Amino acid sequence: MSSLQTIQRLMVEQFDLKLEDLSPDAQLESLGVDSLSVIEFMFHLEDELKIKLPDARVEIKTVQDVANVVDRIIAEQKSSS
Repeated sequence: MSSLQTIQRLMVEQFDLKLEDLSPDAQLESLGVDSLSVIEFMFHLEDELKIKLPDARVEIKTVQDVANVVDRIIAEQKSSS
């Protein structure tokens, strides 16, 4: 399962959204996911995917933005281990 698919599945569970609404270019704000919810979701992703997200602020506006951050972190953690 790709990180995008995992993120979509977790968003369905956490935010009670429909999978068909979670296209990669779907705007989080238009889905009713505010900035605080995004932060909480990112913590959930850390636990679920066993990754450590950066402390630096990253602009996340779409479902694909979330996947891009996760993919970058996974790649960085693999290359450093």
